[in-house]
Amino acid sequence: MTDRTWVEFVLGGTRSGKSQFAEARVEALCTDNRAPMYIATAEPFDDEMRTRVDLHQHRRGAHWATIEAPVDLTQAIATQSRADRVLLVDCLSVWLGNLLHHNIDIDARMRDLIECVATLPGPVIFVASEVGLGIVPENALTRRFRDHGGRLNQAVAHLSCRVTLVVAGQPLVIKSQ
Repeated sequence: MTDRTWVEFVLGGTRSGKSQFAEARVEALCTDNRAPMYIATAEPFDDEMRTRVDLHQHRRGAHWATIEAPVDLTQAIATQSRADRVLLVDCLSVWLGNLLHHNIDIDARMRDLIECVATLPGPVIFVASEVGLGIVPENALTRRFRDHGGRLNQAVAHLSCRVTLVVAGQPLVIKSQ
């Protein structure tokens, strides 16, 4: 990781407030003419998911640039990262689900992402669901998702300068450098 690179990681459960917290962190980092860039990983397959996407877009406002990268996340990050831009990637867990859905080599994509993040010229904040706090799922696909999610979260947290867990809308910084 270069001296200029700021990597931050925001974790939380469903509807914990993690995305709103991450958006506020991006806004706080958007000083000195930095622009916010939202990299969306969601593929809205149904009306409920489209409603969630609309809510996120409305909350951010028009000054945010947005690109969609439901599968090719590493390429999007590498292309969009600049010293004068703050990236928000929301969310790694959804991206992981997309890789499973499309039967893409998850280990290779995770490896590519981690290698990319270590060389970024500008700041990035990642959002993900904390997947290890629940019960052991009863089916193999869900266990596979949970296991990959846990490994991905650990790898991103390791690279991050700051890691925050959001619970019931309350942030708890668990790593700060």
